[in-house]
Amino acid sequence: MKNLSDTDLIIEYQSGNKKAFPFLVERWHVQFCKLANWYVKDATISKDIAQESWAVILKKLDDLKEPDKFKSWAISIVNRKAIDWLRSSKRRKHNIDKYKNEHVFENIEQTEKDDRSKMNDLLKKEIAKLSDNQKTIITLFYLEDYSLKEISEFLKISCGTVKSRLFHAREKLKKTLKNRNNEK
Repeated sequence: MKNLSDTDLIIEYQSGNKKAFPFLVERWHVQFCKLANWYVKDATISKDIAQESWAVILKKLDDLKEPDKFKSWAISIVNRKAIDWLRSSKRRKHNIDKYKNEHVFENIEQTEKDDRSKMNDLLKKEIAKLSDNQKTIITLFYLEDYSLKEISEFLKISCGTVKSRLFHAREKLKKTLKNRNNEK
């Protein structure tokens, strides 16, 4: 049976001689693997694709009307299976990348939010430790958005004094935060 052509082997198979099929596999399996490998560039996956192709071929071989067209028919099955695998792989990769990006950005955003929250808490604690004069000016300038001139008029002190107190308050806060970061 080994010397029979593809056409003769298929006719034998379709006539009920199921022993003809392994001869087709023996003859074509390596070529199917090579063809699949040309698409996917992975020998293991190529073997899987060839195996899946053989399953389709076996299932539909009885319905093949033109046994002499086996080669082109079977190759088209392998081609479709390889292309299907590539599409599926591309979708999986896209979904994985999308998932990673969404979760990485969520984690980064959460980390940044947590860091800002910790920094705000720390600033509030450190502002509370400032002198009353510095605390008032920091609050009016940064939290209430008053200008230096408005603060000066409101507190009835010179604009230079407001600047000086604001400067010293910021320096104390910077020093405290710098020391805190060095401790980490």
